[in-house]
Amino acid sequence: MKLKLKFFSNPDRNILFLKKVMKIQEKVVQLSSIFAFGILLFHLGYSIDPKDQVATSFLFNLCLMLIGTGYLVKVLLVEKSIYPARVIFEILLSILLCLTALVRWNLFGNDTTEMILSFSTHYHLINALVIILFFIELSKFSLTVNELKLSPSLVFILSFIILIFVGTGLLSLPEATTGDISFIDALFTSTSAVCVTGLIVLDTAKDFTFFGQVIIMILFQIGGLGIMVFTSFFGFFFKGSYSIENRLFIRDYINENNVNEIYTTLFKIISFTVLVEGICAFLIYHFTDSAQFSGQGDQLFFSLFHAISAFCNAGFSTLSNGLYQEGFREAYNMHLAIALAIVLGGIGFPVVLNYYSYVKHLIVGFVKSVLGLEKYRHTPRVSSVNTRLVVYTTGILLVVGMVVYAISEQEHTLKGLSVYGKFATTVFGAVTPRTAGFNTVDMRELAVPTVLVYLFLMWIGASPGSTGGGLKTSTFAVAMLNTFSIASGKTRVEVFRRQLSNETLKKAFAVITLSVLVMGLGVFLLMIFDPELPMIDVAFEVFSAFSTVGLTLGITSQLSLGSKLVLMVIMLIGRVGTLTILIAIVRRIGEQRYKYPEENVYIT
Repeated sequence: MKLKLKFFSNPDRNILFLKKVMKIQEKVVQLSSIFAFGILLFHLGYSIDPKDQVATSFLFNLCLMLIGTGYLVKVLLVEKSIYPARVIFEILLSILLCLTALVRWNLFGNDTTEMILSFSTHYHLINALVIILFFIELSKFSLTVNELKLSPSLVFILSFIILIFVGTGLLSLPEATTGDISFIDALFTSTSAVCVTGLIVLDTAKDFTFFGQVIIMILFQIGGLGIMVFTSFFGFFFKGSYSIENRLFIRDYINENNVNEIYTTLFKIISFTVLVEGICAFLIYHFTDSAQFSGQGDQLFFSLFHAISAFCNAGFSTLSNGLYQEGFREAYNMHLAIALAIVLGGIGFPVVLNYYSYVKHLIVGFVKSVLGLEKYRHTPRVSSVNTRLVVYTTGILLVVGMVVYAISEQEHTLKGLSVYGKFATTVFGAVTPRTAGFNTVDMRELAVPTVLVYLFLMWIGASPGSTGGGLKTSTFAVAMLNTFSIASGKTRVEVFRRQLSNETLKKAFAVITLSVLVMGLGVFLLMIFDPELPMIDVAFEVFSAFSTVGLTLGITSQLSLGSKLVLMVIMLIGRVGTLTILIAIVRRIGEQRYKYPEENVYIT
């Protein structure tokens, strides 16, 4: 349904005029969305004088009316059909926005207005709608980032830095905290949330209001998946298409070689995230004692916050003592549900998508075989070498972690627990250093062997393309395979009947070297800024920051300004990757058309 309006007899002039109208419409909707979001932040973040609230509410309603009208104009002038899901959504959105503005202006009478506001939980639905509108326009704008002609690596890094400073500004709002917050503490908290680390210098439960906790939750949700994944998906959905530049630009973020499958891959990533977080939130809600909460809403928010934090491997908690809090430390079923979400979030989206294709192939082949449409055809090597390497390495590290924890903690954190309690605590103790950051025990009571193993597990971290950080499981596996190949006298590295490329080996070596240098420099600087702190505690803190784990032996709040700045830089480096930063700042060399004579260097 495209409205054929003719303002001029000349078709070319008519088309040009409509294009100008659409450009004005886009600008009006963008500016109105930004302005409405700014007013919303002003209302939520500050205590407002009633006189100012009347004026800002009028402007807020005007913005809603302009956005609703703008979407309606776009549908009438541009869309060829009203049946696509995006167009139906925009029509409903425009109607809802216009009606909301009229309701807020009280044009339907006091009784009707009060009834509608009561049904929509007063202004919560409207506020959520404005946030969604702002995000939609931001997503559309993000698709133009390729016009800056910057490398994907640099844009990836800048997106995290920008999000960190936006989060710092939001956490600095008066209504985000229960008391005053310094800029450095707001910056540290925002960096920790965006980099899904979980290290805190303030008590998330006591020092932040509900508004502040929601901001932190949004920051680690976006930081876990990457802001470019979010904005690219919603930008395409509401814009309706990708340019070829967009496709080539975005594919580097999601490891998708087929540019025609970019939107499908993004949809699978978002769907898997929502599904796992939803199931985990349900399990947490089911396995927690309602007596520990002030109401059902409080319990729901607790469940959602910890489900997102677990899947994103963020480690943030709304409990002052983490999951070791009295009333939660023995909720072993909840601990196992969180541990499962941590593993699924840290396994990596490439692995998830690979197994999705494998399961889909099995189901489709079986159904066709049962219906007699065609015989089942076996497709060899549906799971890639990367997938198998990641899964095997993850499994081995989890088993090693559990065995060591079970042995070394018998007379420490496991002492006095039931059999099931020991099992759940051991499993959780092996999972949480894999960039998760939750604790179900008092970290200061851990045995020294456990702390040393934790350093090793934190250093390796999660898997590539996941919500976690660290060296990455595949990097460690490639390094070990290369070591065994050299020891056995092989001239190449082979695994699963495949030969690993020299580029893979070089990248693994570079990442390991850079990680050791960054962590070593971090420990050195922290010991300069805070020489009174124990060496083992400082090393644990730096390893935790680099691998975006969030576990601590209790020194984070005692750190000086210099140490906090160092940890923030390390958290950012650990989240975006050392090699990504190096690629972004070092000029790429073109094809080398020469070759020097080879010569050996003594290694041992």
